[in-house]
Amino acid sequence: MIGALIMGLVAGAIARLLVPGDNKVSGCLPTMLLGFAGSFVGYWAFRLIGIGDDDMFDLGGTIGAVIGAVILLVAWQFIDKQRSSS
Repeated sequence: MIGALIMGLVAGAIARLLVPGDNKVSGCLPTMLLGFAGSFVGYWAFRLIGIGDDDMFDLGGTIGAVIGAVILLVAWQFIDKQRSSS
């Protein structure tokens, strides 16, 4: 459980650093939640294309979590931009 918390925090923080623009996700808890959600998105995306395994905490899982969190941040910014313009 502690490993999942740390991975979520790290993945969310890295995603926030990689995605430019106004990230409304700030603070420790939202960043951790972003990382958790990103890990699910990354896990399923990689499993769909046949990459990955069932290990709970490994480097590939961390990379997948960061990629998933980046996807979520970009989607959030797109949706927020669409909402703001209408």
